[in-house]
Amino acid sequence: MRLFNTRRMVIVAVAVIALTGAACSSASNNSSPTVKQGGVLRIGTDSTIDSLNPLVGFQANAYAVWQYTYPYLGEYDAHNNIVPYFARSWQSSSDGLTWTFHLVSGAKWSDGQPLTAKDVAWTFNTLVKFQNGPTAIWAANAVHLKDAVATAPDTVTFHYSHPVGNALSELILMPILPQHVWARYATGSGKALLTYPNTPQNGQPVISGGPFMLVKYQKDQLALLRRNPHWWGRKPHIDGWGFQIFSNDDAMVTSLESHQIDAIETVPFTDVGTVRSRGFKLVQSPGILFYDFIFNSNPNKPNHRELLSPQIRKAFEYAIDRGQIIKVALEGYGTRGSTIVPPATGRWHNPNIQPLPFDLAKANQILDSLGYAKGPNGIRMAGGHPMAYQVIIPSNRLSILGRTFQIIQSDFQKIGVRITEKVLDPSAAFDAITAPNSKYLNFDLAMWDWIPAVDPSFILNVMMCDQYGSNSDSAYCNHTYDSLWTEQSSTVNKQQRLSIIYRMQQMLFNDRPYIVLMYPDVLDAYDAIHWTGMTPEVGYGLFQTSGSQPLLAVHETQ
Repeated sequence: MRLFNTRRMVIVAVAVIALTGAACSSASNNSSPTVKQGGVLRIGTDSTIDSLNPLVGFQANAYAVWQYTYPYLGEYDAHNNIVPYFARSWQSSSDGLTWTFHLVSGAKWSDGQPLTAKDVAWTFNTLVKFQNGPTAIWAANAVHLKDAVATAPDTVTFHYSHPVGNALSELILMPILPQHVWARYATGSGKALLTYPNTPQNGQPVISGGPFMLVKYQKDQLALLRRNPHWWGRKPHIDGWGFQIFSNDDAMVTSLESHQIDAIETVPFTDVGTVRSRGFKLVQSPGILFYDFIFNSNPNKPNHRELLSPQIRKAFEYAIDRGQIIKVALEGYGTRGSTIVPPATGRWHNPNIQPLPFDLAKANQILDSLGYAKGPNGIRMAGGHPMAYQVIIPSNRLSILGRTFQIIQSDFQKIGVRITEKVLDPSAAFDAITAPNSKYLNFDLAMWDWIPAVDPSFILNVMMCDQYGSNSDSAYCNHTYDSLWTEQSSTVNKQQRLSIIYRMQQMLFNDRPYIVLMYPDVLDAYDAIHWTGMTPEVGYGLFQTSGSQPLLAVHETQ
């Protein structure tokens, strides 16, 4: 679940008009007479949407749209506990090979078509069928899954070849897709599944099985959702909501001040004081997001092969001043990073792993011991070339990673290493990392961020060999690590599984495909004079949630 941002101030006025004008009727069958019904919640964000096709997209706001437009078997509540959603109950067999879900009866898609167990079975069977190709991005959610069978309109049964320790948490992450829309693309090799834009066409909304449906989408500008008239669950109070995408943080904050938007998802750290002073409600909580410094770990990379050395990576970590980065780039709102499983995930985080301290003398000592002498310009030589490297940075994260880079650049200069930044838009940045043709041969270093799921299986899967060309942004491949991932996935005993996951975190820390820099706090803001009912989710905040409940409770004040 990458978190990205971005876009353009000139579209603010037009987009705000669109958000307001496209709202549907304020009529509601919500039974509470004390809550004001109607209105459109306008959320400002600096995170763009790469694709609204769930088999292609990986940016956080794409996930947010899916969370409210598709049904899921279960979801997380505000405290990250799994609770029923489209599945009202479930049970597993004693051997862990069969899971049965009992679904809502009589549900419909937004176009009036029946929403049944057949859609659930088709979604997961399609995932399994094409997991080595078009559906690879979701392959971790179907480990050891043989098939899904709709045994009744409101009952679906999953069959596994081996027990899966986190079967429930993996199954509930997959959005259920309408078979009558998607089946036409799941023929042959299935590659056509990746071509479907899944955006409103000819004035018609995207077919939805969730509380809202996507009615308007302009790439890098806005996504607007309104109530689904056939929604089978708890009715939202609001008519709709939308993301307004900004490339300029100042413009986003100004829009909040002028009430062109009602809330900001992820307040820029430099604007916290301004937002507070203007009387907006600021909600702060420990985040599940982390920023990382990435090494190309492909053993076949042709150039700058010294960066494959664990000792050089260790020296680089000693030369990174996390405390200064948090102070400057996060304005103090965050904690030092250590592993790719953040503390906000709870018990999954290995507390025994501690980041190396900032120690330039130690970094220089390691590089000296490797024989990389400094030249007349102070830059070390390795293998006949200067230790000078390019760091790829996505443009949408530049507000934080730009300042982070400057701090690292200055300290690396003191250990005889020169780094320069290469800022690209997110899609181009990922293409540059994986080039050519998902072989990861050209890049040296990068910086980016991730929002993991609560269960660590997904973020740990990102580092596996089979993620080349899919989720991998480091080309890390360690077959022992892969074996541990497979072992944890089939370990039903919770304590034994946790022990394996701790070992995997330690292995990644030692190999350092990533240096985890920091865990930022989540800072969201909203107009509490006109809006209420906001409830943050642990690790995610108000709007980047792993459940559909937060925006169902939101409503305008009386």
